[in-house]
Amino acid sequence: MLAAKPAPIPLLPGLKLVLDDGSLLPHPGTYRRLVSRLLYLGFTRPNISFSVQQLSQFLQAPRTSHWDAALHVLRYLKGTPSTGLFFSSTSPIHLNAYSDASWAFCSDSLRSITSYCVFLGSSLISWKTKNMPLSLDLRRRPNTAA
Repeated sequence: MLAAKPAPIPLLPGLKLVLDDGSLLPHPGTYRRLVSRLLYLGFTRPNISFSVQQLSQFLQAPRTSHWDAALHVLRYLKGTPSTGLFFSSTSPIHLNAYSDASWAFCSDSLRSITSYCVFLGSSLISWKTKNMPLSLDLRRRPNTAA
């Protein structure tokens, strides 16, 4: 990783990780340790939280594509060592919250993903990315007439 070229973003655009993409890793414990360290690092680097959430879905049977994506996150971290949480004493105290959702983002389960972040002034104070517990398939809903 010392000679690796830094990556400009945590995950490649349009990358969708799936359960059966690539061959199984011979030593899955290495992948699990890396993802657990990325989860810990995510407490001070919210910009990797979505990527790490995606990687953590494959701890049971990680594959080469998941390992490659995890290494991409490491390359991103290598290129952004000064990025992290910053609390400014001169920023005005305004509370702003933003949210986003991706409907049926996960190709394997068709579950949606939701995320939010909350800023106090220019400082990020809370964030979360989560799989929704249920995917609504509106095509299977019976038609009802009023």
